Amino acid sequence: VQLQASGGGLVQAGGSLRLSCAATAPTYNSRATGWFRQAPGKEREFVAAISWSSSVRYYKDSVKGRFTISRDNAKTTVYLQMNSLKPEDTAVYYCAASRPETPPSLRYEAYDFWGQGTQVTVSS
Repeated sequence: VQLQASGGGLVQAGGSLRLSCAATAPTYNSRATGWFRQAPGKEREFVAAISWSSSVRYYKDSVKGRFTISRDNAKTTVYLQMNSLKPEDTAVYYCAASRPETPPSLRYEAYDFWGQGTQVTVSS
């Protein structure tokens, strides 16, 4: 499975961005997907995850109510809608896919395939 993350950019605080994670393999539709981020000098951290059926979604506490994860299996794409962005959201954002038919996880070790990352910069 190859993942292509896109949609990052520079935005002012309070603005919005939508990240996309497009997969090349149809088996992607049976895999949970997670978004993680890594800021300079910090460890990679969990942001959001969604099950293959979209029935289960998890969010980092600090993004709840601002970020929404969704997927379109017809397009083998997962989205992360980010609203009310804050400077502390600045990071490289990565999407990742799990093994088939496994539940979404907050742990990066649970994901087997990773996209290349997309930079999100929020100015104050």
